[in-house]
Amino acid sequence: MTFPAQRLRRLRRTSALRRLAAETTLSVDDLVAPLFVREDISQPVPVTSMPGVVQHTTRTLRAEACRLVALGVPGVMVFGVPAHKDAEGSGAWDPAGVVGRGLAELRDEVGDELVVMADLCLDEFTDHGHCGVLASDGTVDNDATLERYGRVAVMQAAAGADVVAPSGMMDGQVAAIRAALDAEGFSQVAILAYAAKYASAAYGPFRHAVAVNLTGDRHAYQQDPRNRREAVDEVRLDIAEGADMVMVKPAMTSLDVIATLRPEVNVPLAAYHVSGEYSMIKAAAERGWVDGPAMALEHLTVLKRAGVNFVVTYFALEVAEALT
Repeated sequence: MTFPAQRLRRLRRTSALRRLAAETTLSVDDLVAPLFVREDISQPVPVTSMPGVVQHTTRTLRAEACRLVALGVPGVMVFGVPAHKDAEGSGAWDPAGVVGRGLAELRDEVGDELVVMADLCLDEFTDHGHCGVLASDGTVDNDATLERYGRVAVMQAAAGADVVAPSGMMDGQVAAIRAALDAEGFSQVAILAYAAKYASAAYGPFRHAVAVNLTGDRHAYQQDPRNRREAVDEVRLDIAEGADMVMVKPAMTSLDVIATLRPEVNVPLAAYHVSGEYSMIKAAAERGWVDGPAMALEHLTVLKRAGVNFVVTYFALEVAEALT
């Protein structure tokens, strides 16, 4: 006797059948690689909490970009690790700073073969580790921070960024950045807003990578992980202010948010598979507890299934190698 449920099993019988019936396909076109560029080093420095990830020199940053281009990866996201920090994070908008130089060298190296994105925040550049400048009472001054974000955006655009990606979760940040870019003739530069960014415990390895020593916490301006509807409001506001693309962060603990947002928005929707998510897979794989490459592919494919257009992931290069 043939049971109706056997139809499902019949389509799983071989690899070719499973590929033919697959609802979701992950490709290199879905990947954006985060890259760290650091001042005052002559060789790449491994990030000990993120196996396989390094802080690049500008020279090795260019070489890594070329490897990604050869594999067909369409985009990178650049983060800076400065030698000096101050209360304002002034290195973030310095054209001679590490990000300005890194972006300019990437643009010279890859031309338009790669979408060059720049994380736009102050936390890597402030001595207190917050995403904005502080008021006298120690809280983040939202409006004063917006003015600095405008300066950062203009510097990044002038250095060659195709996309600026504000990650600070300041109110009005997209509108302020769009106005600053347009006023300086950079209307062609797109904005990828970290529109739904949660105050997560999964960012620890990233903070090691960019040497952030945070004073206090960011719960007052990043989203509460207990809230989902709030994310929809945040995304709608950023799109209304002019965001060309929006991103959810972290990825795997936000699948419900991604699935909720997909029918809500008509702009490209991204997820950031963050450092803690990457490092958990790497650590478990090193101990032989999981098949690391298989789990990485599963995570990224599930994000596609939930509705994202692309994923910012530290697995970009090795997954691209596996897919090509």
